[in-house]
This record gives sequence, structure tokens and C-alpha cells, in this order.
Amino acid sequence: MICRNSLWLLAAGLAMGSWPCAGEENNDAAIRKRIAEVSAARISSHVFYLAKDPLPFRKLNYTRPGQEKNTLYEADEFLAGKLTSWGYQVQREGVRVQAFRCDPRKPKQHQYAPPRPEDPWYTAYNLYAERPGQVRPDEIILALAHKDSQSWVDSPGANDNAIGTAGVLELACVLARHAPRRTIRFLFCNEEHTPWTSVAAAENARRRGDRIVAVWNLDGIGAKSAEDAAKGVKTNVTAFTTPEGERLARLMAEVNARYEIGLLQRSAKRPAPGDDDGSFVRAGFSAAVVNIGSWPYADPNYHAEGDIPERCDVENAALAVRATLAAILTLDMEN
Repeated sequence: MICRNSLWLLAAGLAMGSWPCAGEENNDAAIRKRIAEVSAARISSHVFYLAKDPLPFRKLNYTRPGQEKNTLYEADEFLAGKLTSWGYQVQREGVRVQAFRCDPRKPKQHQYAPPRPEDPWYTAYNLYAERPGQVRPDEIILALAHKDSQSWVDSPGANDNAIGTAGVLELACVLARHAPRRTIRFLFCNEEHTPWTSVAAAENARRRGDRIVAVWNLDGIGAKSAEDAAKGVKTNVTAFTTPEGERLARLMAEVNARYEIGLLQRSAKRPAPGDDDGSFVRAGFSAAVVNIGSWPYADPNYHAEGDIPERCDVENAALAVRATLAAILTLDMEN
């Protein structure tokens, strides 16, 4: 299902050690202009909205007092409203899911347990928006994040994953007036209920015959160990499974250096597909990676009530968004 020509171009560009090769100065200037538009303040505002005020969390099995809709539906309305205000048409894709149960016998970070058949079923929604390509509209570059918080515990889910959700929303904001060569698609899915809705998104893309040439998953961007946070380092890890994913990881390292973004950037090979990018790898879209603050994931408040917005390193997240944006634009500008 992957466009072979685009993957060949990706491999050739990395082998040459130069991105982009045509109209280099103009492309560089355009990329620098766009990454300068990324706003840490806007990202922070969106994280606080989604993970503190007015929404304490984002899950299907919790409705705020006095409200008619659960907090995940409220988050969906917020995201769709932002996207619509920037000129996007938002598409919804319903998936039937259940909330996880909580097993307090397990370690705090892993207390989720499978639901029982008699537990309630809900409809969770994948949200889509896109900028259509002007030259190769059938080739799709996908940026995604899961927008829900943990269904089995009352965690604000700020680093996991309001910060990634705000990161993809920021990409959409900056690119709202950009005319890409290829189609750039944004997906807001759900991973803290079961089944993951990214599985349905990936399988439906395969059935449609979508030509997805690259997938960037933003999950826990800027989240790291207490030790690294105390040092003030700005980290990003691009984790991959396949050779095509490794090429995207190399591209992340190159744009970080080329545009002097300032991340302590590294890559990691994962033993098997995982997270929402893994849903696309398993569906046959092998050029897929996750950008995450640490690998193995080292946030001490992972899956806990202490995962609050005040503990997010928003500046670090903004750097990760800039690097992701530079990588997406670099790939899009290839002939």
C-alpha cells in the first residue's frame, strides 16, 4: 500500500545527505518560516484546556456535573471547533469501544485490565482534517495523536497525551494556510479505551487504498525522567520498527541539526510495532514512527493522577513539533 516511488525518493534523499535537493534555498527559507510560527504559548493553552480547565480528563466513562456529554466528546468538540475555525473540514469516524477496568493489584502504571462483556459500550470517534496536495494529492503524509486519557483512572493525561494532541493541533494551525505538494492529513484517535481506534483508522485506510507515504505519531512529546527534567535537557526520541521508519528517524535527526532546533535527538529501534504508529505498520504502512520524549518512556507520572499540565515541558514539546514540522515539509517538498 505504500507508494514505492515516494519511499525511493526518501531513501535517495537520506543517502545523498541533503534535503531538499531542488530549490534548496527557497525550500529552506519556507521551512524556517513555518517552524518559526510554532507557538509554545498556544500549545500550553490547549494542554491546559484538555487536561485541567475545563476538562479534568478526556474519557467516555466520565461526564462532568451539569454537562450532557462525556469529557471525551467535549474534547472532540473543542478540537473540531479549532480545526473548523482554521478552515478545515472535520470528518468523524465512529468506532465501538469499552473502557478498561482498573486492577489495583498491579503496579500503579499498569493497572488497566480488560473490560467484561457486560460493561458498557461507547462510540469513540476518530477526527480527521487535511490539507489537500496540489501536485501529488494521492500521496498522504499523516500526523496523528491519541486524544483520550486513561479510562481506568482519573488521570488528567497531560503528558499522555494532551501534549501530543496539542502538538498535532499546532501542526494543523501552522499549516492551515500552507499549500502542500502532497496531502497532509491530521488524525486524532483514541488509545486509552479498547480497542484502539487507530486500528480502525489504519485498516480503513488500507481498504480505501490510501497511499500513505509517512506517518508521524506524537505521543508524550517532551515527557522524560525526573533526572533529565532537572537537568533541563530538551529530548526527543524517534522510535521505529521498519527500515522505512528508520529513514524517517534519520530525517528527524537531520532537520534537527539543519535548522538548529535544539533537541537532544536520538532514535530507537523497537522490537515490534506498538502505539498508534504500530497500528499503521501492521496495516501495511511501513513508513511510520513515534516522536516521544523518552524511550523507554520515563515520565514518573505515567498513567497516574499526577500527570498534570504543570508538569509538562511545553518548550520541549514545541521543539519536537518544530522538528516534526520540518521533517514533514522536507518530505513534502521532494519532487
